[in-house]
Amino acid sequence: MKLPGKIAIMGGGSWATAIAKMCLSQADSISWYMRREDRIKEFKRLGHNPAYLTSVRFDTKRINFSSDINSIVRESDTLIFVTPSPYLKVHLKKLKTKIKDKFIITAIKGIVPDDNIIVSEYFTREYKVPPENIAVLAGPCHAEEVALERLSYLTIACPDRNKARVFADSLSGNYIKTSVSDDVVGIEYSSVLKNVYAIAAGICSGLKYGDNFQAVLISNAIQEMNRFLNTVHPLDRNVNESVYLGDLLVTGYSNFSRNRTFGSMIGKGYSVKSAQIEMEMIAEGYFGTKCIKEINKYHHVNMPILDAVYNILYERISPVIEIKLLTDSFR
Repeated sequence: MKLPGKIAIMGGGSWATAIAKMCLSQADSISWYMRREDRIKEFKRLGHNPAYLTSVRFDTKRINFSSDINSIVRESDTLIFVTPSPYLKVHLKKLKTKIKDKFIITAIKGIVPDDNIIVSEYFTREYKVPPENIAVLAGPCHAEEVALERLSYLTIACPDRNKARVFADSLSGNYIKTSVSDDVVGIEYSSVLKNVYAIAAGICSGLKYGDNFQAVLISNAIQEMNRFLNTVHPLDRNVNESVYLGDLLVTGYSNFSRNRTFGSMIGKGYSVKSAQIEMEMIAEGYFGTKCIKEINKYHHVNMPILDAVYNILYERISPVIEIKLLTDSFR
């Protein structure tokens, strides 16, 4: 396996665009799979993604665009999947080319719906990709700040830390700092949970709870995350590291956080459907909440914040009532 070799971006959203920008700071060229041919044509014409991070300019001569997932996969060595988790299976249904010998990077901060498993496990189960050929890209890093070239930190996790380091070096630059880990499962789950907790933070903001309470909420959230991770994947990890706590903080507090924005709308009285329509972007935490709730039926971890968000989003319990109950459980 040649690493990173020929890199392909699989997805056309804001995070995919930010990762493409990072990759092209080091690589001479990349391939880029986008589902919609009209988006590709507009991208080539304008020199930027027509729908996301439109301020980021690209030399399109250095990009091999295609709406044919199989042609992109065949000619690439490293595949970076950046599609929203609810749509991953739809894209992969078109895939006829074997990927078990490719290096798979998942930058998807969600769980595969219906299957209720993390993306790395899905690739191993359904496509026979060995765990040592799968890595996770995560950290407190909003696409919008990458576009602005603000200093950001990323962690690449892989059972083979040498492979993780090679890929990490391919992203490192003046405004991107990287580190490596072998906690693939823990980091994937934390990436899902931080979106759930960001929705909770947004709901509380919409209900006019102040900064004092937000601090208590987030401190309880990291404890809840730690309990869950230690149950589903016991490991000697430090959840205070940036890939866990840092990602939780930026997603819970930042104005760039779509999950916080989604939660804020719910707190202000929007229905789930109306909030989703108005946002016009995927809030992964909405789907992640239900998936983690289902997974936790087997583990029975004490997760009052998750339960509160689930009750608000899926059981239609009033945010005012549910958050009041949650506040009574905090110390």
